[in-house]
Amino acid sequence: MSPRPGPAGPPGSSLRVAVIGGGPGGLYAAALLKRLDPAREITVWERNAADDTFGFGVVLSDETLGGIEHADPVIYRALQDEFVRWDDIDIVHRGHTLTSGGHGFAALGRRRLLEILHERCTDLGVRLRFRSPAPPAAELAATHDLVIAADGVNSLTREAHADAFAPHITTHRCRYIWLAADFAFDAFRFEIAETEHGVMQLHGYPFSSDASTVIVEMREEVWQAAGFDDCDEQESIDRCAKIFADALDGHPLSGNNSTWIAFRTVVNDRWSHGNTVLLGDAAHTAHFSIGSGTKLAVEDALALAACIDEQPTLQSALAAYESERRPVVESTQRAAAASLRWFEELANVLDQPPRQFAFNLLTRSRRVTHDNLRLRDRAFTDAVEHDFGCRPGTPPMFTPFRLRGLELRNRVVVSPMDMYSAVDGVPGDFHLVHLGARALGGAGLVMTEMVCVSAEGRITPGCTGLYTPQQAAAWSRITDFVHSQSPGTAIGVQLGHSGRKGSTRLMWEGIDEPLPDGNWPLVAASPLPYKPGVNQVPQALDSTGLAEIREQFAAATWRAARSGFDLLELHCAHGYLLSGFLSPLTNRRTDAYGGSLENRLRFPLEVFDTMRGIWPDDRPMTVRISATDWAQGGNTADDAVEIARAFAAHGADAIDVSTGQVVADEQPEYGRSYQTPYADRIRNTIGIPVVAVGAISSWDDVNSLLLAGRADLCALARPHLYDPHWTLHAAAEQEYAGEGAVWPEPYRAGSRRPPTGRTDAPKPRLTLR
Repeated sequence: MSPRPGPAGPPGSSLRVAVIGGGPGGLYAAALLKRLDPAREITVWERNAADDTFGFGVVLSDETLGGIEHADPVIYRALQDEFVRWDDIDIVHRGHTLTSGGHGFAALGRRRLLEILHERCTDLGVRLRFRSPAPPAAELAATHDLVIAADGVNSLTREAHADAFAPHITTHRCRYIWLAADFAFDAFRFEIAETEHGVMQLHGYPFSSDASTVIVEMREEVWQAAGFDDCDEQESIDRCAKIFADALDGHPLSGNNSTWIAFRTVVNDRWSHGNTVLLGDAAHTAHFSIGSGTKLAVEDALALAACIDEQPTLQSALAAYESERRPVVESTQRAAAASLRWFEELANVLDQPPRQFAFNLLTRSRRVTHDNLRLRDRAFTDAVEHDFGCRPGTPPMFTPFRLRGLELRNRVVVSPMDMYSAVDGVPGDFHLVHLGARALGGAGLVMTEMVCVSAEGRITPGCTGLYTPQQAAAWSRITDFVHSQSPGTAIGVQLGHSGRKGSTRLMWEGIDEPLPDGNWPLVAASPLPYKPGVNQVPQALDSTGLAEIREQFAAATWRAARSGFDLLELHCAHGYLLSGFLSPLTNRRTDAYGGSLENRLRFPLEVFDTMRGIWPDDRPMTVRISATDWAQGGNTADDAVEIARAFAAHGADAIDVSTGQVVADEQPEYGRSYQTPYADRIRNTIGIPVVAVGAISSWDDVNSLLLAGRADLCALARPHLYDPHWTLHAAAEQEYAGEGAVWPEPYRAGSRRPPTGRTDAPKPRLTLR
């Protein structure tokens, strides 16, 4: 950026700017704004001394450094002279040290970073006031054109104006402490200590030629069991050094007013209020395990300065700043949340083989993937693939998988998707083409939509069923096509009952809205409507009704076996009838089928047992569950583990792990592969195979989830609507042509990506002077 007057102040004047907080984000924002317009009057208030700092080292990405270089070459050159750079990550797991290279890190001491920013601000004429608590933001806002609240995770500004910013703060389950070692690690190091009190982990990285940051982290209950809650700073430091003596090679640790902290995720509905704007940790936080706190603050400062420089008014500048930064921050926070939860649940994956454990750790945030890691360190990824059982040249997704007598040729599942296109429950030509096309498209397993066990158990009038001979014959037509025209592709049926979510319109006519006329009566665990005042109140099932439902599932199971399906799934998710028994939000019964989780499981397990007794023994049965209700008081991830454990004990061959859709006021946390941590936890806690589902969209995601041991099969829905041949195209893009992805003979000529026009151009070879 080149200096020029900004337009945000009154005509003929320059901004008066107050910055609350002298951390990297606040200082950098001050320096940039002053550089863009030297006439601006900018003051930074910092309550601590100039050399006080939290933490020790700071990691910045090449992307962030590129932005700094463009915006202020002086700061960039000063940082370049100080950086320690390295490429490797070491992961120590039960005596094995696994090293992955090619990652590229740059770090420097936080104190040195602040010194560089102090010097730059002073040279530019920014007024720095140390040991000076800032006046309240409201007071500063009355005397300044702009107030930048960069006052950290415990922001007083955010607290004072909580009604305007609407913060949401979540405290997490681990405690951690920032320390330093007097030597430089030669890699980013993760080390696990399995102590008598529980699992503890060390995160370490160098920040100078003779010093490293060391963060020790553990679950709250482990922290308490180990007695750290009764330790002073020095006692904590000494005990951490002793626990991780091997990693530290006997070196001591030191602190800097170091205390044990429970990480808090900060989210704000709004980042500005009048002429006051939040920046860095005051606006948002991201867990330190992906190293993004200082990075985000610096990038915020860059964006804010640029928007003020570009926009005609201050208000439009603040709106542009938030609009630009919020999507980036939210993406980073999703990645950080995935990483944070991975470390919270670390004990569940310690039994993985060393290389798989290391791969799982490296890909925990979903930002590093199989393909990405393969580019960074081909030898490491090849070794992980070898341990997984991949033949040379075979991507993980194209390895076979067996459930009972059924061997799937690859790990891709076409997820159940309601099509709402049946007449009287009979699947027609649409279903033949829909399911047949996806079978020809290469997936190992193609699942039907939820097939209803009775007319009253349909969600909509367009739902398919298996309660009449005509329906069974129509399904036989589809399974015959799949088996004859796409040999090697399996087809599974999902059986369910809509419960209180039935008698509604087709999805595109108003999802979950009752029919305008012709509604049929509903049944459920308890007489609770899905949407009070909108959906009808269902009748609570009595003993006669429960027996009738069991018989409906039994009859549908018998028809499914006769219709030629290879796999049977029981739908116990998404708020439908059996899911309604499992959730305490929808099951208020006081008999043997309500109350405790054991009681709430009783009827779904009775139905499962009835079906398993009819379904051929050599064919597998799976169960789809909602692993969380995404609502207060509902089922949680802990409950999901016990639900999965119960079905496994009754003979389920795999658990299909979805989430939510149980209550209308749920608050899901959407994001890429957002449901897979629940599948991961069930798989690695119980040891049962799992199907991961939910915003898995790329073959790279599939390969990553499988290699990391988070899933055994991956179910994709919308990608298969977009591209019925998604699996075959994934094989072509990975240059794979083996048994796991066989093109139908009539399509074989299209098994390579079509050529496109050349986009390269002759490279210049001579320079004329």
